[in-house]
Amino acid sequence: MENVNATCWIRVRNTLGEGPCWDAELKRFYWVDIEGHTLWWYDEKEDELSSADMGQQIGFAVPKVTDGVIVGLKDGIYEWDESSKQLDKLVELDDADGVLRFNDGKADPYGRIFAGTLHLEDEENEATLYRLDRDGTTEEMLTGLTLSNGLTWSPDHKWFYHIDTPTETVRRYPYDLSSGTFGEGEVVIEFKDEDGFPDGMTSDEEGHLWIAHFAGGRVSRWNPETGEKVLEVMVPAPNVTSCCFIGDDLKQLAITTAREGMDDEALETYPDAGSVFKIDTEVKGMPLYRFGR
Repeated sequence: MENVNATCWIRVRNTLGEGPCWDAELKRFYWVDIEGHTLWWYDEKEDELSSADMGQQIGFAVPKVTDGVIVGLKDGIYEWDESSKQLDKLVELDDADGVLRFNDGKADPYGRIFAGTLHLEDEENEATLYRLDRDGTTEEMLTGLTLSNGLTWSPDHKWFYHIDTPTETVRRYPYDLSSGTFGEGEVVIEFKDEDGFPDGMTSDEEGHLWIAHFAGGRVSRWNPETGEKVLEVMVPAPNVTSCCFIGDDLKQLAITTAREGMDDEALETYPDAGSVFKIDTEVKGMPLYRFGR
């Protein structure tokens, strides 16, 4: 099995960096600091790093086809306008007790957003994966989850992959792109013997999955057809949260990390924890999509 080392790309101190997303049209790299309540973006054309305070926990960001970004905040899914800094709520999270928040989310090639929740006190079977359609309607796709996390599609879009972190497995579901629905799921990757827990995830054009190891200090690449791990990317930060492919050729992998839960000794050992790391890859990644396409 091959091993490579990631290097620091964007040096920041995110408490819980997450949700990386590459906007190929704008040449922008978005990500979030969940506990910092912050949307971050790096504009490659301008070589400029920017951020915006969302006022509450933010789990994901997905660019729109038109101007603006869709963000998953603690209490719902919003449209955010960069110019006016205005937040307009599209979806209210059904959470009267205030114990849930949105976590990972992405758009499919048809422009629908799939976004999951987690329970803030780690209660089992309380989280849900939702689908937000282009007309603003929502549908429950998976229920009885605990911590809805990484999600991605196969290159032909016939499979949807999903991680419910405490299960320490990756499941795949037959996916119907025309309707945005999927069938019965099955486990394709077992993570129980791995270092750390499965967190965010992306896929490449060969159909392999790239999975972040929270508390494991790495990203691993897997063949979902065989369940075999074929590559490890070592990251000089223990809490690796997610990854996505970036660049004109989608042959660089950007990796987000967190400082959350690290004591002073650990932070001294890993001073760049909370930063964004990067590697060059030999394989091309799958593109990420905008909401509303």
